[in-house]
Amino acid sequence: MNTECHRIADQIRRAFAGDPWHGDSLKKLLAEVSAEQASRRLLASHTIWELVLHIDLWARIACEAMSGTAMPKLYGTEKDWPAPADTSAQAWTEATGELLRTGERLAQAAEVFTDARLKDVVPGREYDFYYLLHGVVQHSLYHGGQIALLKRAM
Repeated sequence: MNTECHRIADQIRRAFAGDPWHGDSLKKLLAEVSAEQASRRLLASHTIWELVLHIDLWARIACEAMSGTAMPKLYGTEKDWPAPADTSAQAWTEATGELLRTGERLAQAAEVFTDARLKDVVPGREYDFYYLLHGVVQHSLYHGGQIALLKRAM
């Protein structure tokens, strides 16, 4: 079946773990980053680890919104940019694994969503699911570019 929801799910998968047109997926970008590198703050920016947690947060919130949960207003708050509580190698492996699992859960949720529902307003927002799902892909890739730059700066 080739619906818009299936095409969106494909874009989510490409951004998180697949073969996107623009370059490396998040999975490939993070494959050889150590916990120490992920925690390093360069250029007065967010760390790679903070970026991973932030991307994961918004992908999870989008998944929850697709199930009817109102999206919280986090922009500009500390909750928008969670910091790692534990910076061990094991915690880093768990964080990157969770990011990829969240991306796949979002892709699966998009696949079973209907094209008609893409026009529905997202709970807690004034825009529709079409805008939200494309926005999550764009958001993830934007921050993926930041991760790529931070890796290069190391």
